[in-house]
Amino acid sequence: MILSHASDLERPRMAAWPARRIAVSLAFLVNGFVLGNWTPQVPLLAERLGLSESRLGLLILVFGLGAIAAMPMVGAATARFGSRKPTLVLQALLAFALLLLVLAPSPLWAAAAILFFGMTMGGMDVAMNANAVATERTLHQAMMSSCHGFWSVGGVLGAAVGGPLIGAIGSVGQASVVALVMLAALWPISRSLMEDRTSPHDAPAAAETDGQGAPATSSRGRLIAVALGVCALFSMIPEGATIDWSAIYLVRELGIDIEMSGLAFAAFSATMALFRFLGDGLRDRLGAVRTIRLSVGFAVAGLVLVSFAGGLTVALIGFAILGIGLSNLVPIAFSAAGNIEGLKPGVAISIATSIGYSGILVAPSAIGYFAQHFGFSPVFLGLCVCLLVILVLSGLMHGADRRDGH
Repeated sequence: MILSHASDLERPRMAAWPARRIAVSLAFLVNGFVLGNWTPQVPLLAERLGLSESRLGLLILVFGLGAIAAMPMVGAATARFGSRKPTLVLQALLAFALLLLVLAPSPLWAAAAILFFGMTMGGMDVAMNANAVATERTLHQAMMSSCHGFWSVGGVLGAAVGGPLIGAIGSVGQASVVALVMLAALWPISRSLMEDRTSPHDAPAAAETDGQGAPATSSRGRLIAVALGVCALFSMIPEGATIDWSAIYLVRELGIDIEMSGLAFAAFSATMALFRFLGDGLRDRLGAVRTIRLSVGFAVAGLVLVSFAGGLTVALIGFAILGIGLSNLVPIAFSAAGNIEGLKPGVAISIATSIGYSGILVAPSAIGYFAQHFGFSPVFLGLCVCLLVILVLSGLMHGADRRDGH
């Protein structure tokens, strides 16, 4: 009786975490792991190739351009072949991207290597998000936020081990270890990653309805995908502002010691990672639209606290609340994009990601410009406008709740 009761308790847990969900979560984890390992390589690359800050900035810009260029191509590939094969192929290619960059003998070769790095990273981002959407639709529970939580964990792990590995075995050795980890992870991921390629006998997506009996045309679906991409963009701009400028804000405007300047990003990252793992359960209880609106409220409150903070404690609380608010906006937007009626998930996600990640390219310099002229407090307060746009468009997020439940 006891054994039978225990097995009954285990079944819901196993149903919530089938092998296909674990596989795509692992793909997110290793993708973030590579990017985390890249961060300690940045100063070494600049020193080895004699790059000034401006030239290093151009290299990082090439990374972003490569990612955005690859996203529509991978979206088209996932629409044709499903997301499983592109995810695995791009992971295999990404395994060598950091090593090629570390081995680049000149700035020109480094530019080519970082372009490849950006293309494989951004392309895998589209493919694995499309696979996560397909997997989520087969479950009774939401899972997209936790996938992005695993990506955050992978980034933290990569950043934590990258520096010690470089110190122990050198930059080439560290990049080689990253390549081996990525290739080794291909085996468990490939065994269970969901095959979502549609049969040629399936009804065309454009013939589906929008739930009210009206045809859902491809053009209408693309417009919705663009709007969801705008939501992702306006979610990533405050996130990018925190990543790039929070430490400078603490030092220059609040007079905090440089040793304490990293605490803002730490508080933000910790709450963001935590609430990405809690976000799926929240979405299951409240629905995607209400979760988005609640999240926007937290994010606005966080920005207001940051803007009017007179000291370190209030600023840290503000950044922590901002992390709570932003944590689930992008995952839900991508999930909603992948469930647009009449549009293949890979195509819709590539549109949303391309628009969303473009903010990472534009926002840092724009925020720096405005902060130089007006100060960081007004800039952080002005970012509330981005969140209000998301609030206006929040009704489009209802597609994230679509499930097959099988």
